[in-house]
Amino acid sequence: MEEVEEVSVVASDHIGAQVGKRVTLRGWLYNKRSSGKLHFLEVRDGFGIVQCVMARADVGDELFAAADKVTQESAIEVTGEVRAHPKRPGVFELSATGFKLLAATTGEYPISPKEHGTDFLMDHRHLWLRSKRQHAILRVRHTIIQAVRDFFDDGGFTLVDAPIFTPNACEGTSTLFETEYHGDKAYLTQSGQLYMESAAAAFGKAYCFGPTFRAEKSKTRRHLAEFWMVEPEVAFMDLAGDMDLAEGLLTFVVARVLEKRRAELAILERDVTKLEAVKGPLPRIRYDEAVKILNEHRADKRAKGEKQEDGTELADFRWGDDFGAEDETVISGRFDRPVMVHRYPAECKAFYMKKDPENPKIALCVDVLAPEGYGEIIGGGQREDDLATLERGIEEHKLPKEPFEWYLDLRRYGTFPHAGFGLGIERAVAWICGLPHVRETIPFARMLNRLSP
Repeated sequence: MEEVEEVSVVASDHIGAQVGKRVTLRGWLYNKRSSGKLHFLEVRDGFGIVQCVMARADVGDELFAAADKVTQESAIEVTGEVRAHPKRPGVFELSATGFKLLAATTGEYPISPKEHGTDFLMDHRHLWLRSKRQHAILRVRHTIIQAVRDFFDDGGFTLVDAPIFTPNACEGTSTLFETEYHGDKAYLTQSGQLYMESAAAAFGKAYCFGPTFRAEKSKTRRHLAEFWMVEPEVAFMDLAGDMDLAEGLLTFVVARVLEKRRAELAILERDVTKLEAVKGPLPRIRYDEAVKILNEHRADKRAKGEKQEDGTELADFRWGDDFGAEDETVISGRFDRPVMVHRYPAECKAFYMKKDPENPKIALCVDVLAPEGYGEIIGGGQREDDLATLERGIEEHKLPKEPFEWYLDLRRYGTFPHAGFGLGIERAVAWICGLPHVRETIPFARMLNRLSP
């Protein structure tokens, strides 16, 4: 009896190790073109895209005709010999000898090579994820998240999950989603920070990683209603240590993406020289220095006769205000890597930020602004560890004290200096990938007017 050759099923990202062997590739038809007696089938299997070259002479008329009729995104199986691409080093293709249709599409695939509007693509996000660009973005996102976890896990941190339902509004209810919770009022979390402060008292170094929510009616390119944030908190750490930790995380993540995802960055046409510049030490400037940069910029605009949009004179930036998106772009534009702006006025920061002992008008906080106009990607600082000061802060911010009693317990029973920050994953993905809008950085975006798919 003739021995039947065993053919292994391989994934596209391992096909280069199979040159000269017969293998089977299973996936979906990404694209197809024909040239006389040849079909060129591009098959994607979730790991990449492989071109399968099918000659009528190799497969016969019946299979050749079946392949000719197969439609975009039909599930198929192609068997053939792996060979190196004749003109593209490092690229491999399949010389097809077998073909099987596993499942045909039931109609024309909605996303065609023609141009589609953003709303159409977002309405079909469940299908748009299959495109090369979206596939590349989410691969980079995966690597960023993996790098974040590795950085903290290898750094002695303990992952402590924070709840999504919370009883208290940390900074007022205007940017919180309110919900009914078995007869009580609850909110979707803005941050796991308060819970990580209790975790730091238990574990020394802790972090949470999960979804967070913002209810402000914002339509800017930087905002989502639901996004993912990693929030470390460390016991006995001050602001300087907090900035060191943030710098270490950012440089580690960018280096990992450059190591693992250059092919995806090439698909996105990302200028990697911008990322290669992201090495420590990162520049650190005080809020006062940032205000000086803004006012120099505004003075230059006034000298050119430029005015505000309403036609009024362009005034200097007021000390005490928080920076807007345009301000952050101007400040970060002076640097070729993320810049750390620290020691903001206490009046524009949350009640739990510790004030500078040398100047109580200043908070011991830091924002990390990404270059190229991507704005704040990290916000954090040292937390107030004095019970009486924290109680006054709650009162001054007109917040109800009762929901914070558990939080105040952390100061009653073994208070300690501590600090931490939050890194927004989607903004980090947008910056590292060079994307114009955060809606492409998350599998299914939730925005002001979008709740589906």
